[in-house]
Amino acid sequence: MHPDKKKIRNFCVIAHIDHGKSTLCDRLLEFTGSISQRDFKNQILDDMDLERERGITIKASAVRFNYKDKDTHNEYIMNLIDTPGHVDFTYEVSKSLSASEGAIILVDAVEGIAAQTVANYHLAKENNLVMIPVVNKIDLPHADIDHAKLQLISAFGFQEEDILIASAKMGLGTEDILKAIIEKIPPPSGNSQKPLKALIFDSSYDVYKGVILYVRVIDGEIKDNQKIKLMNAGTSHQIQEVGIFNPKPLKAKGLKCGEVGYLACNIKDASIVNVGETITCFKSSAKEPLPGYKKIKPFVFCGIYPENTKDFEELKKALEKLKLSDASFTFEQESSESLGFGYRCGFLGLLHSEIVQERLEREFDVSLIISIPSVVYRIERTNGKEIELENPSKFPDPQEIKHILEPWIKAFIITPLDYVNDIMQLVKNRRGNYIKTEYLGDDRLILTYELPLAEVVVDFYDKLKSITRGYASFDYEVIGYRPGNLAKVDILLNEKRYDSFSFIAHRDRAEQRGREVADKLKALIPRQLIQVAIQAAISNKIIARSNISALKKHVTGKCYGGDITRKRKLWDKQKKGKKRMKQFGNVQIPQEAFKDILKI
Repeated sequence: MHPDKKKIRNFCVIAHIDHGKSTLCDRLLEFTGSISQRDFKNQILDDMDLERERGITIKASAVRFNYKDKDTHNEYIMNLIDTPGHVDFTYEVSKSLSASEGAIILVDAVEGIAAQTVANYHLAKENNLVMIPVVNKIDLPHADIDHAKLQLISAFGFQEEDILIASAKMGLGTEDILKAIIEKIPPPSGNSQKPLKALIFDSSYDVYKGVILYVRVIDGEIKDNQKIKLMNAGTSHQIQEVGIFNPKPLKAKGLKCGEVGYLACNIKDASIVNVGETITCFKSSAKEPLPGYKKIKPFVFCGIYPENTKDFEELKKALEKLKLSDASFTFEQESSESLGFGYRCGFLGLLHSEIVQERLEREFDVSLIISIPSVVYRIERTNGKEIELENPSKFPDPQEIKHILEPWIKAFIITPLDYVNDIMQLVKNRRGNYIKTEYLGDDRLILTYELPLAEVVVDFYDKLKSITRGYASFDYEVIGYRPGNLAKVDILLNEKRYDSFSFIAHRDRAEQRGREVADKLKALIPRQLIQVAIQAAISNKIIARSNISALKKHVTGKCYGGDITRKRKLWDKQKKGKKRMKQFGNVQIPQEAFKDILKI
């Protein structure tokens, strides 16, 4: 039996990282009896090992549960999506918002509004979602409920009577939140009599069932064993299984208008499925596809290479399958002189690249080498053409370059007053320009800066957390490209260029960065039988150098007394051997060197 569309509520939970989204989802499932005590574990919707280890949500997770209102005795179907809170996973949040009619916006009673809270609020507003403000963690000893409420009123214009208070950990306020969802969030729009239109908002891969499509039915309905069509790809498929998330997959006879669930159609080719795709009936098709999602452009690029060149095909399959569950990264084939064949992958940030790398190694058992991350530069050539440069190894000849343009961002940093001077110094060191300061109550403020994206991608977030003891939060938006005094720095080992270590840096910092990389390599590369000269160079000008001395072999150790000429003969023979090795010998670089250089 399918539910009445008026009794369905589709909503998501949005907040800054670590404000209690996953814990609130646990309480909602527990309160409604959707999960037994035997199956319960904390952060139940974070089903990836990586999410549980790091204590962060990486993937948005959908779940369906029933709730019976004690006052009206009406039973409602709730489709809940738990979303990530880190700036690198904003794409997951935007997908979840388009599959929902409403959002619970959580604010930590101790920390107050943070940067990602502001970003997620504006995303929800763009999607015309009804928002329910909730102040969470009221059980903590330092909780300041009135202050958090004041911030929600001044920053977003909520009315005080609309703000709910809760402690997701203790289970306080859970029923009030469920009642507010029923009263304030509208049931799904859409017409069950129209031709089928369903939005693919996520997907995953199953060895036996093929690609699993996560769908939200907008118009019409989906039936088991029905033949469907992917409108943008133009391919048709037979439904083998249809179901809902409860929170584990549970088979159903179909999905009605407004419902959220999954389909398995035995699709084995992962490349034909795109998140944002529209599903319709094969026979009576809809005329126009749904608008889908705005494509997000990656900002950070890394080369990913298999440690063993024989695993190249395995890496390709792994990337295709991983893209099903994370549509926000891109990859294309490339080759490197020192690392062989691999892929140039684009990510939304450095944490995102780290998570993708770890997922590839864990879920698909592929050993990887990662090159230095870089952002996308634009180069205006002297012939008038403009090219986009993702890989420093493809940097054109300096004589052909008129201007180098680099991406700039507008950064929003929310911080307690005590740390303002330290933050200003950090941003100044990263070539940042101050724009303005706005106050959030008496003791917190929003600092707005413009600074180059390249100065942010590697370790800015870590440094910011360090100097503010974890209290500051950070969000940004790309504002465009500006000319910069930039240069490509090459790393040479015994006068041979290693393109995997090449990077682009501001000329004022190039020497310092080159020296850091050279010193790091000196510490990481083991001593060889020949001396290794590590050099950093801009064009043909050497800007930094380090030497790794050769291993010494005591060739005259076996000589006891006798004529000195016998020893000289052995030393000359050793000298000639080392000279020959210098001509043909390759420097052996351990994999740790590639990983550790990323941290500079």
